[in-house]
Amino acid sequence: MCFHTRIDRPVAEIETHYNVSRTEKGMELEEELLYHHSDGFNHQDFWVIPQESPKHITPMMWGMLPPWAKNEDPVEDLKEIKGQGLNAQSEKLFTSKMYKPSSLKRRCVIPLTGFYEPHTCQKPKDYKVPFLFGAREATFLSLAGIYTVTSNKYVSFSLLTREAEPGSMYAQIHNKKNWQGQHRQIVPLADDQIEAWLSEKLTETDIDRIIHDNLPEDGLTAHPVSKDIFSRTVSADYPGIEKLVDNPNLNLDYSQWA
Repeated sequence: MCFHTRIDRPVAEIETHYNVSRTEKGMELEEELLYHHSDGFNHQDFWVIPQESPKHITPMMWGMLPPWAKNEDPVEDLKEIKGQGLNAQSEKLFTSKMYKPSSLKRRCVIPLTGFYEPHTCQKPKDYKVPFLFGAREATFLSLAGIYTVTSNKYVSFSLLTREAEPGSMYAQIHNKKNWQGQHRQIVPLADDQIEAWLSEKLTETDIDRIIHDNLPEDGLTAHPVSKDIFSRTVSADYPGIEKLVDNPNLNLDYSQWA
């Protein structure tokens, strides 16, 4: 599951890369929404390309609220949801009361410059080393997501996940299985899939095909970084957190993903 992300490029570069422009709501923002590291449980805003307006980017909160949420403080609603709405299992897209309406009408693309996943070492027990994933030949990673709009107009999104293939880079790096006995991964889209993902014409079969036939692993890089990423006492939102930090507890040849 993906709870830690990175977007360190200004909004003007996002607009140029994706050929989009900011919505009126986005134009009102005075801040850039730049994070060297964002912990999802802080529920920060990100620039997102919505299906309902695919030529625009708009700020959305990370942590998808149920459409029926009514609390004045949206974080209070998220505390009642397992995983606080940060990730959405793609296997439940068409069966979940919360996900199904969004799966057909409110898909989105989240531009990032990276995301962080933990590798669990054998020794010491449960010792976790963070890895940074990035795009090999581009500035941005385009992650597939879904979003909701509540009755009081809160707009929020969730990153889609799916089961990772055995032996894949996702399974090797994020090697601790979840409670279902699965390795999980996010869904990075290839450039030629973005327009299709945002199309109103997709069927459930089309959506499922894109989820399982997305950006190949050779389009990604990955390397270990500072353990500040998972610190509860030190903020990892600083320049340089992306730098490679070798760890003597790693028993993994990460040079294959350089």
